[in-house]
Amino acid sequence: MRPTVLLLSVAILTTVRPVSARGDEPAGKSPKPPLTATAPAPVPKPSGPSAPVLKPPISPAPALPAQAFQAGVRVVPARVVLKGHWVAQTLQVTVALPDGSVRDFSGKAGFQVANPLVATVDAAGIVRPLGDGETAVLVVVSVGGDALARAEVPVTVQDVRNDAVDFGSDVMALVSRLGCNASACHGAPRGKGGLKLSLFGADPDDDHAALTLAAHGRRVNRVEPARSLLLTKPGAVVPHGGGQKVPPGSPDHALLAAWIAQGTPRGAVNTPGVVSLQVTPAVSILSPGETQQCLVTAVLSDGSRRDVTREALFKSSNVKVATAASGGGFKAEGYGEAAVVVNYLRQPAVARVVVPQPLAGAFPIVPVNNRIDELVFAKLKTLGIPPSDLCSDAVFLRRVYLDAIGTLPTAGEARAFLADKDPNRRARVIDQLLQRREFADFWALKWGDLLRIKSEYPVNVWPKAVHVYYRWLRESLAQNKPYDQMVRELLTAGGSNFRVPPANFFRAMPGRNPQSFAETTALVFMGARVNCAHCHAHPSETWTRDDNLGLSAFFSKVTFKATQEWKEEIVFFIPDGGLWNMRSRQLVKPKPLGAAPLELEREDDPRARFAAWLTTPENPWFAPNVVNRIWYWLLGRGIVHDPDDMRPTNPPENPELLDYLRRELVVHKFDLKHIYRLIFNSRVYQLSCEPNAQNEKDLSHFSHYRMKRLTAEQMLDGICQVTGSQESFTSWIPVPVLRMPQTERAIQLPDSDIDSAFLDLFGRPSRDTPFETERNCEAQPRQALYFVSSDELQYKIAGGQKIRQLFETRKADPEIVDELYLSALSRPPRGDEKQKALAYLAKGKNARVQAVQDLFWAILTTKEFMVNH
Repeated sequence: MRPTVLLLSVAILTTVRPVSARGDEPAGKSPKPPLTATAPAPVPKPSGPSAPVLKPPISPAPALPAQAFQAGVRVVPARVVLKGHWVAQTLQVTVALPDGSVRDFSGKAGFQVANPLVATVDAAGIVRPLGDGETAVLVVVSVGGDALARAEVPVTVQDVRNDAVDFGSDVMALVSRLGCNASACHGAPRGKGGLKLSLFGADPDDDHAALTLAAHGRRVNRVEPARSLLLTKPGAVVPHGGGQKVPPGSPDHALLAAWIAQGTPRGAVNTPGVVSLQVTPAVSILSPGETQQCLVTAVLSDGSRRDVTREALFKSSNVKVATAASGGGFKAEGYGEAAVVVNYLRQPAVARVVVPQPLAGAFPIVPVNNRIDELVFAKLKTLGIPPSDLCSDAVFLRRVYLDAIGTLPTAGEARAFLADKDPNRRARVIDQLLQRREFADFWALKWGDLLRIKSEYPVNVWPKAVHVYYRWLRESLAQNKPYDQMVRELLTAGGSNFRVPPANFFRAMPGRNPQSFAETTALVFMGARVNCAHCHAHPSETWTRDDNLGLSAFFSKVTFKATQEWKEEIVFFIPDGGLWNMRSRQLVKPKPLGAAPLELEREDDPRARFAAWLTTPENPWFAPNVVNRIWYWLLGRGIVHDPDDMRPTNPPENPELLDYLRRELVVHKFDLKHIYRLIFNSRVYQLSCEPNAQNEKDLSHFSHYRMKRLTAEQMLDGICQVTGSQESFTSWIPVPVLRMPQTERAIQLPDSDIDSAFLDLFGRPSRDTPFETERNCEAQPRQALYFVSSDELQYKIAGGQKIRQLFETRKADPEIVDELYLSALSRPPRGDEKQKALAYLAKGKNARVQAVQDLFWAILTTKEFMVNH
């Protein structure tokens, strides 16, 4: 590169005022003489264990398209101020091109410091202090091979002699970044090598004691810091199971050595703490192989800000799309989208990485039915994933019947719908299904899973209470009771569990303690797994055990007493109840998640305050949780997935879509049927399950319908309906003996303890926990064996009403084939299917009944019957 270069007018990002080409003077003022990139003077080597050896290199700059001249180079931050010895600042260099795209050049630009006595900059663009004063960093990007675009970033260094190391912000950040306090390493309760640190750095006081006092303080040597195990172990000077984590001579090594030499201080009590974390850019659109340098800024309690890019942890939600890169950023690996979770001292932030798939032509123009389609298709367009075509009428009818009422359409219903030419026929069927009695049956079954409506261990609600509870739930759904009202009734219920059905919400808790009540409530109605903070901090959220206890305190005044009636219990409120923190030995104040503790009077029932907080329209958990669950139930994957793992570090796939559904639920006064209607009527729901060449790898963006194996209850009811047979259900619990009428269907069962080998075989949940994953709809080899060799299935086919009706009405072979296909698959057979079926029946004229049974069996064992597609 030539020493004399072309000066450009470059845009240096600032939040306050426009800047000149050099970026350090207001527009309109005469700039200072430009700094020249002369050969750097030798860098003095600071003394002491805290002084890393850093050189100010200038790295080669890659070629950049000439159109970058028109848009300029941008550097963030526009000005660097370094206060103290250990601070540093990462520079982010981008080029905004005329087409609107922005390319990151942080790892490719060249950097050089004007005065190497004041600061140093390395090839990654990290500026570190060396001496008090002012200088500038020259940022160079090559254009066209021999021309240069450059920017100068002013640097101010203050108080560089202050080399005090803060345990909380410096040492704990390093320990967390290296993974020392993870469960697989020294994180409690295991703690390898005798060193036990608080899991995920939740308790800095305990960690300071473990590092400096435990094992007779042998891990630190204040007289000869270099011989401390805290340095020699991670430095691999002596054997270390985790390998070399802190190479000797590195900045990390110098930091630890300085802390030990200073006497391993805990730090001032009033040191500003981190209140939030910000990551820039929040969204990056990259191509495979490209990298993005991030800037991670910690906002402290005193209002100050600190660059913590190098100390932060980066973790990708999808390593096939993006992986964490060294130096604080990520690399695009493949097409799709990933969320990169950034964590520093237990404060998280999330950045999105979008890697669009290139298309051969323009993104197709896709019709939309409602706002859902607009939001989903806009996201698909950004990702370069065209949606599949609309599904056929036959597929739609079968799909919406199964998803709305858990029941197959009859052959007559299928025949009538397929003959209907009304352009609004799909919307009309949706409205009809939402009013059918089976809608309440099916969704009472779904909610029964979450509410754990079950007689026996470990819930032990017992049969009488089960039926009372189930009837209340089904009637609430049949009446379309507002969801917020239904939840308030559950959370504030008291009285006999035989006479006040919602009281069984607490009766169904196996733990019978405030933490069990709180954790179940948060999981079901907030989608939050606060049980992860039951005895230690959450691995990725800010939630600690104190947050868990604060939520549990809302349920600390709930207790039970028995009556003279067998298995009856009274749920009631006791004013003198409370929850004690066994570590602090203080009474815990009720505290909503993410909010301040509440001051309540002795006579106040905390549950009422919690229910009021939870069900407010503004609550960030309540409405999003239930619309996300409904989306998961209907589309097979949540907007937030898993659907019961809602948290800031597990962001929604489509935030705008989730917010739209939330607002619709609130505006329509928590009418759940309104959400079902919106989703059913969307084109997204009605897309074909057949992928195209561009979306076949998409698993999370709803470009095509996700096939779902029928639930256990749907499968059993479907077989009975198609064959015209019935199932007998009995309860194995001896008191009282329960025998369900043969007209009852599997989706109407109130109790998961009602005996059914078929339902257990096909994944009916035991309802021991309220997790969605308790219901297992994965195909299993033993299920295949059932369809191959089950006497029960053969009996249902041979002894069912359907076979008898086909022969009593003397239907011809073509009519029989049509009837079987319409009954099981809700469609007439295709030409080739009908031809093969008729040929098989013609071969078996001497055993026509058996031939029809064989055809029936063949249809029931197809994948098309077993899945909702």
